[in-house]
Amino acid sequence: MAQGKSKSALKFVVILGIVSLCADATYEGARSITGAYLGVLGASGFVVGLVAGLGELIGYCFRLFIGYLSDKTRKYWRITTIGYALNTTVVPMLALAGTWQIAALLMLGERTGKAIRTPPRDVLLSHAALRLGGGFGFGLHETLDQIGAVAGPLAVATMVSFTGGYQSGFAILLIPAVVGMVVLLFGQRIYPNPRDFEHHTAPLDSQGLPRKFWIYLGAVAFMAAGFADFPLIAYYFQTQAIATGNTIPLLYALAMGVDGIAALIFGRLFDRFGISILIVAVVLSSLFAPLVFFGTLNLAVLGIVLWGIGMGAQESILKAAVAAMIPPEKRGSAFGIFNTGYGLSWFLGSALMGVFYDSSMNILIIFSILVQLAAVPILLFVTRDR
Repeated sequence: MAQGKSKSALKFVVILGIVSLCADATYEGARSITGAYLGVLGASGFVVGLVAGLGELIGYCFRLFIGYLSDKTRKYWRITTIGYALNTTVVPMLALAGTWQIAALLMLGERTGKAIRTPPRDVLLSHAALRLGGGFGFGLHETLDQIGAVAGPLAVATMVSFTGGYQSGFAILLIPAVVGMVVLLFGQRIYPNPRDFEHHTAPLDSQGLPRKFWIYLGAVAFMAAGFADFPLIAYYFQTQAIATGNTIPLLYALAMGVDGIAALIFGRLFDRFGISILIVAVVLSSLFAPLVFFGTLNLAVLGIVLWGIGMGAQESILKAAVAAMIPPEKRGSAFGIFNTGYGLSWFLGSALMGVFYDSSMNILIIFSILVQLAAVPILLFVTRDR
C-alpha cells in the first residue's frame, strides 16, 4: 500500500512538473527578453529594475491573501487553475505591446497570475513531495520546471534570430501555454485529493506558526534582497554590448539549466543534511554579481552559472523546509506569508539595485554580496534551533 502511494505520489509530482515545465517555457521564455525589450521600447535602467521588482512585489504580496484564501476554502485545485490561466495567457500578448508602459502592465499581469496559482499549487505539491522526501520531491518538480525554463528561452532565441524582432519570440510562447493548461486539467481529474499522499501531519504547538519559521523567513529575506533579477542583468548585457539580442536568451537558458540540475542535487542534500546545506548555496550565489557586472563575456557566463545555482537551491530547499515545518491545514497560509516576505525583499533589493545601477556599479555589487551573506548567520541559528 505504502509503495503504491509512493509511486502515485511520484506520478503526481511529474504531472505538476510537466505543467510547470509548460508554464516556465511560457513566462521564462518571455522573461529572457523582457529586460532587453523594455530597453528597446525606451525604458531606463531604473524603470527595468523597478518593473522587475514591482512585479515580484505585487505577485508575492498577493500570495499572502491567496494562501489564506486557499486554506479557508480548501479550493486548492480551482485557485491553481485560475492562476495558471492568467499567468500564461498574457505572455503572448506582449507581442502586441507598442510602448514600454503597456509591456510593463502585461509583465505585472503575468506576475499576478503566478501569485494566484503558487500557494495552492505548492500545497498540492507538498503532499506528494513529503511522501517522497521533501527536498527530492520539490527538487524533482523544479528540475522538470527548469526544462521548460531552458526550452522557452531557446525557442525565443530561435525566433528572434530568424525574424530579428522580439515580437515573434513572445508569439511562439502561445504553444506551451495551451499545452500546460491541458495537462493541468488532466492532473486535476486523475488526482482530485492529493492530501491522501501524506504520511502524517506535523505537530503545531499553538494557533500561530512556529518560531523557527519566522527566524527562517528573516534569512530568506536577505537572500532575496541581494539576488538581482535577470531583466536587470539582461539590460546590462545589452547596453554594455556584453551579449547580443539573440544570445541573451541563450545565457538565460544556461542559467535555467543550471537551476534545474542544482535543484535536484541540493534537494537530495537537504533531505540528508537539512537547512545547513543552504549556506553553501548562499556563499556560491553571492559571487555572481562581480562576475556578471564587472567581467567579460566569459566571466559573465561563470557568473550566470553561479546565479543559476542560487536559484535552483532556493527553489528546492526553501519550499521543502516550509513544508516540513508546517502541517497541511496551515500550509497555504505559511506559503503565502513566506512568498510575501520573499517578494517584498526581492522588490526592495531590485529597486535599490536599479538605483545603484544608474549611479554606481561598485555599490550595486557590494550591496548584492553583503546582503546575501547576511543570511548565513541566521541560517546557522536556525539549524541549531530546536
